[in-house]
Amino acid sequence: MTIKLHGMTKSNYYNMVKAIMIEKGMDFEEVHVLPNQEPDFLRISPMGKVPAMETEQGFLSETGVMIDYLDSLNIGPSFYPEEPFARAKVKELIRYLELYIELPARRLYGDVFFGRPATEELKEQVRGQLEKGFAALARLSKFDPYLAGKEISYADFYYRFSVGLATIVCKKALNWDARREVANIKSLLDLMDERESIQKVLADQA
Repeated sequence: MTIKLHGMTKSNYYNMVKAIMIEKGMDFEEVHVLPNQEPDFLRISPMGKVPAMETEQGFLSETGVMIDYLDSLNIGPSFYPEEPFARAKVKELIRYLELYIELPARRLYGDVFFGRPATEELKEQVRGQLEKGFAALARLSKFDPYLAGKEISYADFYYRFSVGLATIVCKKALNWDARREVANIKSLLDLMDERESIQKVLADQA
């Protein structure tokens, strides 16, 4: 059975998984679905979120779980280091991106993407959280030229689709050009955008 990726091209987490599957040269089918709470979809994705992944054995939810599953199949390149501590550092980077950049930025998605204006108090809170998140990521990352060093890792795919979206939020909601003002952000985003997998995902999104 060909793996089926359920979700939508506007989802940054969907796009992370899709880009990695393209990088691995995997055959997969895309099934367009929006997040919802319908009983049929909740059987696939218990929180009603996207993406969800359909395999021969059943369904998987949560992006990190899907990426670890894809890695375990040993199809195409792995984007984890072999050495255990280096591997753990990549997972640490991913967790920081999820918790301290993607989640705070998400609090302003309503304002930026869905016409639901945020209060100035909320904007101030999010800016403070993102400033701390970017600073923490800078302390943790090598940017040499990738987050974990000279080799690309799964963390860089998270980075492209979490930090990339966060900088849009910063500019539109906070009048803050974080992409250019925060050190290293633009250079790594530009480097990732050179990859065919990212270009394919962005073209499909458009």
